[in-house]
This record gives sequence, C-alpha cells and structure tokens, in this order.
Amino acid sequence: KALSIQAHPCKDGAKRLHLENPTNYGDDNHKPELAVALTPFEAMCGFRRLEEIAILIKKHPEFAACISNEAKLAIFLCSRDEDDKKKALRMLFQSFMSCPVETSQVQLKKLLKRLQKEQSVDHVHPHEEPPWERKCARAILRLAQQFPGDSGAMAPFLLNYLLIAPGESFYMAANEPHAYVAGEIIECMACSDNVVRAGLTPKFKDVDNLVNMLTYSMGGPTINAGTPAYGDDRIMRYTPPTREFEVMIITCNPGEDITLPALSVPAIFVVLEGSGNTDNEEGQRLVMRPGRSYFMPEHCPELTLAVNDSKRGPLRIALAHENQHLDEPTLSCAEDSKQWGGEFALPTPTSNPGTPRSPNKYVGVRELNLKPGVTVPFKVPKL
Repeated sequence: KALSIQAHPCKDGAKRLHLENPTNYGDDNHKPELAVALTPFEAMCGFRRLEEIAILIKKHPEFAACISNEAKLAIFLCSRDEDDKKKALRMLFQSFMSCPVETSQVQLKKLLKRLQKEQSVDHVHPHEEPPWERKCARAILRLAQQFPGDSGAMAPFLLNYLLIAPGESFYMAANEPHAYVAGEIIECMACSDNVVRAGLTPKFKDVDNLVNMLTYSMGGPTINAGTPAYGDDRIMRYTPPTREFEVMIITCNPGEDITLPALSVPAIFVVLEGSGNTDNEEGQRLVMRPGRSYFMPEHCPELTLAVNDSKRGPLRIALAHENQHLDEPTLSCAEDSKQWGGEFALPTPTSNPGTPRSPNKYVGVRELNLKPGVTVPFKVPKL
C-alpha cells in the first residue's frame, strides 16, 4: 500500500513546527532521506515541469475542475523566469489542495470512470499512446483503489512518477514532496519523526504547512546506481549531500571473501539476502542470516565476510554510517540545476546569440513573425 504524500521540514522548519504543535511534530530535527531499491520500486518524487502540468490540465478536465481559473492562467501564462514558475506552481498546488472535498470527490469519480473505460473498452494501441500517459492513468486507478475518495489519488498529475530498478537510489531533501507507491527499499534518514502529510493517508494532514514549506523545485531527484568504493566493485556507495549518513551495499559471492572497510565512526549493517559468516583478527565470528542486524562501534577491527562455495546465491548486506564522502556525493536533490528534465521533457529552445529575445516568453506559446495586414487565428486554451 502506498505511503502518504508528504514532505519533511528543514531544521528551522522543524524547530518551528515542534514549538507550535509538539503533539504531531515530536522533535526539532530535519529528516532528509535516501532510498535504495531492493525490488522494482515505484514512487512519486518532486513536482513535474510546468509544461507537463499544463498538458495534463488540458487533457484531463476533471483535474482542471479542481483548480481555480486564476491558478490555471498562472500556469499557462507563466514566463520562463524560474521564480515566476515557482510562484505559479505554488498557486496551482495550493488551489488543488484547497479544493472543497465535495468537488474533488465528484471529479475523482468522473476521472476514474473515464480512465477505467479507456483502459478497457477504448484502450489505445501502445504505439499510439505515450508511455507516460499509460503510467499516469494506471497509477491513479491503483491509488484510488487503495484510498477511496481521497483526491490525493490525482497526485501523479502533479508529481513525477518514477520507476526505480533494483540497485538504483534517490535522495529526498527537506521540503520536497514525495510518496512511495510500491516495492521494497532500504531507507536511511536523519534521526527524526517529523512528517508533514497532505493526502493518501487517514493520519493527521497539515496542508497549510505543507504548502508553505515546499521549495517548488521541478524535475525530480537524481536516480543513481551507486559508485564502487574502496577499490572494490562489490562495494557500492550511495552518498547524499548531507553529513548524517551514507549507505554501502556489499555483495559477496559464493566462494569469495571480502573485508569490510575500517571505519572511524559507528555503523549498522543489515543482512539483506544470502548467508555467510565473518571473522576478524580477534577471533570474533558472526553467522549471517537474512534480517539480522549488527552494530559496529567506531574503530571496530576489520571484519571479513565469507560465503561457502556450496551456496547458491550471494551474501548481500547494507552498511550505514555517518557520511565519510561528503565531498564526493553520488546523489543530489531536486533543487540542483543538473536534474532530470521530467518524464516527457520538452527540448530546450536555442537562440542565436545575435538575435534579441522577447522579454515575454510564455509556456507553450509560439512566437510568430507577421507581416502588416496579415491575420492569424488564435485559439485560447480552455480553462
């Protein structure tokens, strides 16, 4: 079952929320997260690009009916300025989240009825329907089944819907919206229980604080398969841009042995799959089984993992500790300008440096060079 649409506050925000509402926000720390997929994993992470949302508003009238005309105009007439885009996105998100329950439930029913029909009777041939449309529709149908009547089921219209392969990872910084939909992951985070929820949950929802705290960055997080560490490609490192933690996934195949890195900080490791044993110079021996977890104190003598060559599969463990590679992160958040461009990103227009640019560049609007006396029909987008 999907986890709620949520975000975690930054340190300053966490302190404020804890002072104002200690019952629902029990500590004053931030909670950045790193997730490494163990199975095929589905998640919604970060806002879509405005160009994508504009297409979805025009394609799905039920979604459009849950948004005010002012917010829709802000999206369609937004300039290319990043601050203007964020203001328009905030207006849209606030309008959608503030939609009366009666309206959103009626529109959700209409949307589900239409999508179910399109997925069965009027199913379009796969070559004629873009993959993102099929993925978006199926995600909404699944979420609506899990959370009947919750308008959060339309979240795939607003958030990037990601499919993560085993071994891939992503990082969610503070104040970024996300929801985990299906699959299994290893999740590592800072020490906090602060969660600001807005949908797909029966728990406490805090829409006002969520609207006010988000960064409204667009494009989603980086997806990274890790990088080999300590000169051994059996040790994959997943390093976020935060000092609290990093994760190593260590694989030892049958008939092999591997020595865990010597650490100057405490660490925890969990056996993910397989079986084996460990030895160190002090004669300490551990029998490894799936689900077992161990604490390694700082400056722990080196441990060597070994797997008998009669075993059919590898021993795989996840090792987590304070970030020792902060200057070499493998992951970054949605605010990084070098992020993924979105599920169906539009090409960035190029211009001749010698050609002056118009100050008013609007999303989805094409500039025309007209001769005097020539008229061109113009269709206003339906709101």
